[in-house]
Amino acid sequence: MTTMRIPMKSLALASTAVVLAAAAGHAQAQAFRCPRTGGDLIYALESKVPGLDQHTSNAGATRNVALNIYESLVTRDEAMNPVLELAESMTVSPDGKTYTFKLRQGIQFHNGKTITSADVMASFDRYKRVGVDRSILDPVDKWTTPDANTFVITLKEARPLFIEALSSFTVPIVIVPSENAQAPAQQLPVVGTGPFKLEEFRADRFVKLRRFDGYKPDTRHNTITGYGGNKRACVDTVTFRMMTEPAARTAALEVGEIHAVEDVPAASQKRLRDNKAIKLARLETFWMNVAYPNFSNPPTDNPKVRQAMLAAMDFEEIMEAAHEGQYKLNPGFQFPGQQYYTEAGKELLNQKNRARARQLLQEGGYKGEKIELLTNRDFPVMYNTALVMAEQLKAAGMNAELVVLDWPAALQRSQKETTGRNGFYTRWTTVTALSAIPYAYFER
Repeated sequence: MTTMRIPMKSLALASTAVVLAAAAGHAQAQAFRCPRTGGDLIYALESKVPGLDQHTSNAGATRNVALNIYESLVTRDEAMNPVLELAESMTVSPDGKTYTFKLRQGIQFHNGKTITSADVMASFDRYKRVGVDRSILDPVDKWTTPDANTFVITLKEARPLFIEALSSFTVPIVIVPSENAQAPAQQLPVVGTGPFKLEEFRADRFVKLRRFDGYKPDTRHNTITGYGGNKRACVDTVTFRMMTEPAARTAALEVGEIHAVEDVPAASQKRLRDNKAIKLARLETFWMNVAYPNFSNPPTDNPKVRQAMLAAMDFEEIMEAAHEGQYKLNPGFQFPGQQYYTEAGKELLNQKNRARARQLLQEGGYKGEKIELLTNRDFPVMYNTALVMAEQLKAAGMNAELVVLDWPAALQRSQKETTGRNGFYTRWTTVTALSAIPYAYFER
């Protein structure tokens, strides 16, 4: 069953006078100006940051920090439409197969080097080799660099949605210096073209970014729009503190130890709402709650077992436990009225049919094999989703068992290993061609 979560995020009023470069905004009549500059903005993350190699990590915590460091040829604006970022222009050949990008001039990396098409090519080469979403580049026949300012992508055949895929910022194709592009996965030196550069990264504790004084804003826009536009670093530094305990994050916000937090627990929202020094922001399209089945590991390599899991699940019970009542059920992967919204397959979701599940298990020859559900406690939403789902599967005759690791370890196992799990719990905060709506999904 697809679901829509309505989470809450909090911002201390004291922090509203500074603007993080990655914040979303709408175009204004006049160019944005920092109301004041300087200082350290302290932002509490709800999870650990597993690394800052944007090519090879699909963790939301990685992207939320890294999007301030790196930039891409194209990204998405506030309305989820592709928008040029490092590219000055893009032209498409009449046959729809060739895309020619001209680079913006005077863009520098954090190491002082001026970006050229050689860096773009090297970045694409690396992404093709190790990138999480490298299938984006499967339609490509070749890319070339006619000169230092031009990058050309030629497709095998016309793909109308190619730029929509290329502009994905789930695991974007960020541009890095060519001399760093041979770095193995998770070992990329943290050097980009964004408004902030890395100052310090202490694993499991914090990431500190410093304003990059050599940054060249995109003056084609008056202000930021989505992940692109005219970005300005108003603060000297931004400290992303990893605070996985919800109560600790909330308490730190209330005493002024931090300026902003992610994902305020429902139980704390009323108290914070009454605090005049704190502003709560409700984001109704924040993220999707996702459960992946493992198609290669028995018994979930059996379609009948996967169908039985889907038949057994009560999504309202799952989402009530996972989101403290702050959700809406929705049978599509987008909101109604959005471009790709569909209710196809609605009848297969939220069946709550244990008898049907047992029948499917019998048809599939299920003999009580263990079904391992890989989750973590860093994100209570993911843990509670797995916990309730496991109990529902047990009630339908399945031998479900939780495998609980910390978030970085769980994510690493899901990416690198094909055994040791039959289900994996994560979230999608942004997906190609999709708005950020939460959902839990199993293969039909």
